[in-house]
Amino acid sequence: MMMGNPFKNRDVVSIKDFSKDDLLYLFGVADRIENLSEKERGHLLEGKILGYLFFEPSTRTRLSFEAAMLWLGGKCLGFAEPRTSSVEKGENLADTIRTVENYVDVVVIRHYKDGAAKFAAEVSNKPIINGGSGTEEHPTQAMTDLYTIIKEKGVIDGLKIGILGDLKYGRTVYSLLYALSLFNVKIKLISHPMLRVRREIFFDLEKKIALSEHDNVEEVLPELDVLYVTRVQKERFPDLAEYEKVRSSYVVNLKILQKAKEDLIILHPLPRVDEISYEVDSSRYARYFKQTLYGKKLRAALLSSILDAKV
Repeated sequence: MMMGNPFKNRDVVSIKDFSKDDLLYLFGVADRIENLSEKERGHLLEGKILGYLFFEPSTRTRLSFEAAMLWLGGKCLGFAEPRTSSVEKGENLADTIRTVENYVDVVVIRHYKDGAAKFAAEVSNKPIINGGSGTEEHPTQAMTDLYTIIKEKGVIDGLKIGILGDLKYGRTVYSLLYALSLFNVKIKLISHPMLRVRREIFFDLEKKIALSEHDNVEEVLPELDVLYVTRVQKERFPDLAEYEKVRSSYVVNLKILQKAKEDLIILHPLPRVDEISYEVDSSRYARYFKQTLYGKKLRAALLSSILDAKV
């Protein structure tokens, strides 16, 4: 018997608010949407409007939400540059939310301040989706990451997953780790010592999942099923001198990948800088651009579930 829709009219602020069953339900909706005819799919969210409020730059998150909404027959409105809105005139976030919710059915927000998405959800009468909040979380990216893994590997349980790069400031990492803690996986955290996962988060997670920390990606690469790479995030560093010390700590190239399993897949939330060589793009390992396509499908499933479309 199919479970009821656990996403109906629900805010998506933190991945920690969702269970394994919730995520598997969402992945099932994504698969069903993909199998619909163009005509069936194009009427799912007809008459519905997505509002987007992006106070930080974005390519994949904003465009995938827009593409997903249009794919399902809905419409979009909002801003991708706060200077084009009344924020430039000094309007506070609460007033912006209370205004925009009158025009839309669901709102996705990206903001540079920690807690912004949670605050927006408290203020709004319409469902709020966190499209990235400060250094905290990026829950829909984690949902996309898990959906990509399950589509490409067939399972999540039983995998060995390496997460490489900026584990201190990367909000995608924290959402991904908490999402993976719902599954039976082993995780290798690979980073420069200055970019380790924040200690309070590490101690919380190690109670829930098998974690180990490493400095050298080549030492653990041969045992990995998935390598998740993140860039060193210059914009999050309080001290640019610290950033310069670690900016090119790791580069994944074909030479390193000679030690990898043949069926290893490499993921990256993007954008990348120089942490994955361009030569890797055409290799059998690369899945990071395919990951962006899964992001549209996953977000289509999320929007249709929140708005309770009958899929």
